Amino acid sequence: MRIKIIFLFHVIVVATFAQVPPGFVYVQDLIPSIQVDLRYYSQQNFLGTKVDGYHKNIAILTNEAAQALKNVQNELLQENLSILFYDGYRPQVAVNHFVRWSRDLKDTLQKKQFYPDISKQYLFKEGYISSKSGHSRGSTLDVTLIDLTTGEALDMGSSFDFFGMQSWFNYNLLSDEQKSNRLRLREIMVKYGFAFYEKEWWHFTLQNEPFPDVYFDFEVN
Repeated sequence: MRIKIIFLFHVIVVATFAQVPPGFVYVQDLIPSIQVDLRYYSQQNFLGTKVDGYHKNIAILTNEAAQALKNVQNELLQENLSILFYDGYRPQVAVNHFVRWSRDLKDTLQKKQFYPDISKQYLFKEGYISSKSGHSRGSTLDVTLIDLTTGEALDMGSSFDFFGMQSWFNYNLLSDEQKSNRLRLREIMVKYGFAFYEKEWWHFTLQNEPFPDVYFDFEVN
């Protein structure tokens, strides 16, 4: 009887923790201090609805990307700052949801907030929506900085996922404070091995990512 109880406990533990494939981790397990606001698990995104494949407000990355992000977080904490995590690993089913949404030209619920200057029919052509995403490889993430004293995100001059020039790193109408905040985020991410994307100040990909040619589709739960 004792052997059976031990075996049952082992099965429960495995079932509880074996929810991501080998090579991936839950970011909060590795970096408990990180702040997570998974926008595609909410309605606060350019679709205006929770996205397919997102079932929990939980961040997932490859081991290597998470370890690099831990180094970033450790340095930021010394400045009373923290990473605020908007998105990381993104299942292909979520990307498919984006594509379906982009083809429904009548659904412009979030246009005023997220793409006021672009016609929805051009989002694919302009590269804002794609049938494949680097996020599905597990080493790309969308982040900003948060002030731990105030609990407020630093002013970056545009909101996350804003489709337009205001999100370009070198947008020329930024205030000095906004430029400084964007630069601090970029500098520390690059310092610990991430490459940036010029047209989205929040978007970074681990250099030498472990799965450069693999697009995963396990769900976020």
